[in-house]
Amino acid sequence: MDTSKMIKAYCLKTKEKDVPMHDAVITRTARGGYMAAGNDGKGNKMAAIMNEVKALKAIEDGVAKKGF
Repeated sequence: MDTSKMIKAYCLKTKEKDVPMHDAVITRTARGGYMAAGNDGKGNKMAAIMNEVKALKAIEDGVAKKGF
């Protein structure tokens, strides 16, 4: 998979920025926003809040699954 299209997020456990998110699932928040949840490939959980355009683009590119 092309890592340039992957969702990048901050990993709280390892304190690394712009870590590619594996097994991402896009969900909607109660207020209508979008959130991606996944892991960093090493088993550490990650989450990222994003706008609608980025969320739908990630689903379209195949780097995330639709969870809503």
